[in-house]
Amino acid sequence: MPRKKFNFIRRRWLPLRLSAICLCVCAQASVNAPAPGSREISINVSKLKVFKRNSGPVNYYKVINNPDGAYIHSAYKWPLKTAVLYYSIPKNLRGKVSKIRWKWRAVTLPNGGDECAAGRTDSAAVVYLVWRRGAYSYSLKYVWSAAGIPGKVCDYKHGIFHAQKTIIVESGQGTGDWHTMELDPAFEFRKYLAGGNAKADVPDIDGFGIMSDGDQTKSPSEADFGGFSLTYR
Repeated sequence: MPRKKFNFIRRRWLPLRLSAICLCVCAQASVNAPAPGSREISINVSKLKVFKRNSGPVNYYKVINNPDGAYIHSAYKWPLKTAVLYYSIPKNLRGKVSKIRWKWRAVTLPNGGDECAAGRTDSAAVVYLVWRRGAYSYSLKYVWSAAGIPGKVCDYKHGIFHAQKTIIVESGQGTGDWHTMELDPAFEFRKYLAGGNAKADVPDIDGFGIMSDGDQTKSPSEADFGGFSLTYR
């Protein structure tokens, strides 16, 4: 083929090829992108602080800096009192959050821990979602269990100032890989705390907490938490 003709074909083909590559990359990048009109923010794990009202005197959580992103390592040891770390969502975002995402992995399972079995309600990893309406609070407790049945919902508490349910999400040691969770807070509230009423009024979400515990089974309990982000409208 004459050189001039080859250069002409290359000049016409190269832009088309680059456009196709760009389209593929852009399509791939948009798979996990927020919906149009939404924004996503990552949460620095160092912003999670001990929730003193529900915690013992020892903070057994540590931020681990990693090239893939910092995460929190929890290491509960008997006979410590349990401790909870909490992140309070900025007030201007509380009524706008449409998604909450995190990743977690169990490291050491509490011996026979099962949140749906009396006297054994320990978890390798817990993530709480918390809503508030005036003085009343609501929470959902998502757990990585040692021996519980994934998908089981139990331990419903309904008092003067607080309501809570526990949902077993993961069970057993796993492979050591990170597992990612992504939830719509309004959907979760209506499903578990409003009897499935799709039109129920949902209070603003206040924040989320994390915990590992082994105080009932008197055993060590460890996990890693990271990748926290909020998508808001």
